[in-house]
Amino acid sequence: MAAALWSLVLLGALCGLGRAMSREEKSKLRNQVVEMFDHAYQNYMDHAYPADELMPLTCRGRVRGLEPSRGDVDDALGKFSLTLIDTLDTLVLLNKTTEFDVAVRRVLTDVRLDNDIVVSVFETNIRVLGGLLGGHSMAVMLRDGGQHMQWYQDELLHMAKDLGLRLLPAFNTSSGLPYPRVNLKFGVRGPETRTGIETDTCTACAGTMILEFAALSRFTGDPVFEAHARRALDFLWEKRQRHSNLVGTTINIHSGEWVRRDSGVGAGIDSYYEYLLKAYILLGDDLFLQRFNIHYASIMKYISQPPLLLDVHIHKPLLPARTWMDALLAFFPGLQVLKGDIRPAIETHEMLYQVTKKHNFLPEAFTTDFRVHWAQHPLRPEFAESTYFLYKATGDPYYLEAGRTILDNLNRFARVPCGFAAMKDVRTGSHEDRMDSFFLAEMFKYLFLLFADAEDLTFDVEDYIFTTEAHLLPLSLSTAPHSSSIPSNRTSKEELDDSNFDWTCPNTRLLFPDPAFPRKLRDPIRSAVDKSCPRPPPYREPGMGHPPLRAQDFMANNPEHLELLRRMGVSLIHLKDGRVQLVQHATQAVSAVAAEDGVRFMQEMMELSSQQQKEQLPPRAIQIVSHPFFGRVVLTAGPAQFGLDLSKSSTGVRGFATVAEPYSGCSEITNAEYVRGHIALLQRGQCMFAEKARHIQKAGAIGGIVIDDNEGSSSDTAPLFQMAGDGRSTDDIPMPLLFLFYKEGNILLEALKEYREVEVLLSDKARDRATIFKGKPLPGSVTEGCVDEPGTEEDCLTEATTPTSFEPIGQSQASTSEPDQLTQSQQDVSSVEQDTSPAEEAQLLEDEDEEEDDGEDDGEDEDDGDGEDDGDAASPGEDGTDAHLAPPRGERDSEDREEPAGDSDSGGQQVDELLADWREDLEAFQQMEKDEL
Repeated sequence: MAAALWSLVLLGALCGLGRAMSREEKSKLRNQVVEMFDHAYQNYMDHAYPADELMPLTCRGRVRGLEPSRGDVDDALGKFSLTLIDTLDTLVLLNKTTEFDVAVRRVLTDVRLDNDIVVSVFETNIRVLGGLLGGHSMAVMLRDGGQHMQWYQDELLHMAKDLGLRLLPAFNTSSGLPYPRVNLKFGVRGPETRTGIETDTCTACAGTMILEFAALSRFTGDPVFEAHARRALDFLWEKRQRHSNLVGTTINIHSGEWVRRDSGVGAGIDSYYEYLLKAYILLGDDLFLQRFNIHYASIMKYISQPPLLLDVHIHKPLLPARTWMDALLAFFPGLQVLKGDIRPAIETHEMLYQVTKKHNFLPEAFTTDFRVHWAQHPLRPEFAESTYFLYKATGDPYYLEAGRTILDNLNRFARVPCGFAAMKDVRTGSHEDRMDSFFLAEMFKYLFLLFADAEDLTFDVEDYIFTTEAHLLPLSLSTAPHSSSIPSNRTSKEELDDSNFDWTCPNTRLLFPDPAFPRKLRDPIRSAVDKSCPRPPPYREPGMGHPPLRAQDFMANNPEHLELLRRMGVSLIHLKDGRVQLVQHATQAVSAVAAEDGVRFMQEMMELSSQQQKEQLPPRAIQIVSHPFFGRVVLTAGPAQFGLDLSKSSTGVRGFATVAEPYSGCSEITNAEYVRGHIALLQRGQCMFAEKARHIQKAGAIGGIVIDDNEGSSSDTAPLFQMAGDGRSTDDIPMPLLFLFYKEGNILLEALKEYREVEVLLSDKARDRATIFKGKPLPGSVTEGCVDEPGTEEDCLTEATTPTSFEPIGQSQASTSEPDQLTQSQQDVSSVEQDTSPAEEAQLLEDEDEEEDDGEDDGEDEDDGDGEDDGDAASPGEDGTDAHLAPPRGERDSEDREEPAGDSDSGGQQVDELLADWREDLEAFQQMEKDEL
């Protein structure tokens, strides 16, 4: 099954896209790859062997302890001729069987694995154990072919088992997660080990063992290795954040607590996801595919913002954790090809390709506007890996040209007399005296395969799977003998919802009936990345000093403004949280003058954004005061930059909630008789916030609440923002308008559905219950002979729950307060978002008659721009139905009369359950905030 899956994935589906590369060109480039490999490999053997790595600038070997320490990077070095072992199966792939024979004999003769040295468990596993197993696989394949390696008697496998046993002590923890380091001679216990005191490890470090360890178990018949690797994966799965289904970057190996809660697909996590999918392909265990599918859905929901892949917080997955990306995520498009999700793979790869062409290499980290964040480039192969897989999936010769670019840049900028040197700074072209073993293990494999035809290979590569270090393990291991009693925590039916996922990767011939499809995806992304260095400001004619569009006038829904932006080289990127990012590229402008106008526009926009951040209003509160809530439930709401400023109102605005029709509020309200004198509920989307406010105000509403249409959004995972105007004066809107995310809005809608009348208080902060029920019996207190007992509460609270017992603040009263005079918000040009306080979670107020704190809700954010309410269409619920909306009062009355008598008790029980859930959530978020601080 796994072999069939692998074959389907690697079908080259498309032909004739653009100018096909001739066989002669491909052959020339393939030979160039071999020549470059020879240059690197021979210099290692001549100048560095038996040292672990080559220092190409000084033409000598890097021996640990003899060179200045580079910190954790040196943990990959174990005095075991790392580069030679890491290169074994590359020799076979490049048809160098004679050199492979010599290299294997040297490994068996010269390499010792019992050195008194502390090494990285992760690096030793993927490079050395993986290298030995890959070499063994190739040796067996050649031996079985009857022409080469006839002397081989599984010696590399014996060495691999010896090394596996030396790594096993690292797994001696209560969690099953391995220590990050181990002493090859003494293990992890005892003073002579000089290790074993670490408490933290990265997720990838613990979760990238299953391929090598399972292969070792199945090659040798000893299940202990696979069992330990599975246990580590099981523990990581159990510790995932259950709301987001994401994992953090660093975890405590003893307690299982997340030390770093940022989550992405790059450094620290990358190969954990890779190994879940590849373990399914290699071992045929559905468990791994189930888990990968669940993780992948969350990655695409929270981390993927095509073409970007941005880290987020696992507890607040709608909050970006950083504004830059690291180079290791370049492997992800290749993994998406294996998954069968080609479209985002094409998009992200194109972004990476344009960054590569801009800087010659992929910087170790780069910002969301594609500038250098960390300038190093240690000759990483991940971009070449994704290029190869995309070519195999699409057959598009465009990826052959991308491979040619990689070759040219390596030869032009990294090649030195003694090999290839890592780039110390891609901006200056300076070198670092370093050539990591993965350069020979991975880079030349993927580039050779990119330009090779089937007849150029001595074996069928589709019978193997690549590890994260590109070592080749045979798919036949899925049928190899292994213990069926290996314990594993199975994924429960409740946890698994993989109805949206195929169990085999699709044939790409069916995916792309249009041969131009990949190009259509790439073109918009290419225009979004500046492909050249910024040019000096051009000469400007007199009288041309003012840009045609000023930042304070810009409207994102104005087609004329968008056309002016295009002419100035400014493009818009819509983010998933509703905001937009503006990026300016001088080379995309129609003229040098227009480019300078664009620069000035961006400067104005950044200044305006900075000014508005200082002017931001604090969050507002929506308090449900009717039966059975009585002020105990407070929903955190975002303010508007127009209408009544609730901070200047001592009483707030109080009234009964009703759903406006149409729900979008984007046209004249048709149920004005129900909206009049009430607080109208509206759905985000389709028109401007101010337009919604004017429509419900015309219908007689005393306030409005806009509810997000993005299913799953919540103030505990996304920053609040301010609703802005529509570019016109908003002095004609005296009533308040507040914004609720989907989760909090659904609480209000469910309450409205469950109970006949729901009264809410809109205010600047939660009010204590004594103030809310001033002059009235406090619900739950002993008044006039009534006690708070079952059976008597209904009678005691009749007055407090009758709609006419409180006088809602009318429209005339609301208009007496000064409207907010803040300037309307423009597009948020900053990609930096502010964190939110857990106090923004729905709060439960205590029954005691005492003043409540303000909640310190300091996590507001700007709105998504110019006031355009650009939410997506309403999302259906999990059962396929839309979110429940309360009908007009008359319809609700008729429905209520038909309900069974027992419904009120069940409703009360549901409320109690809701309150318990909210308390639990609030405690969890308070603890999370303490952890983050």
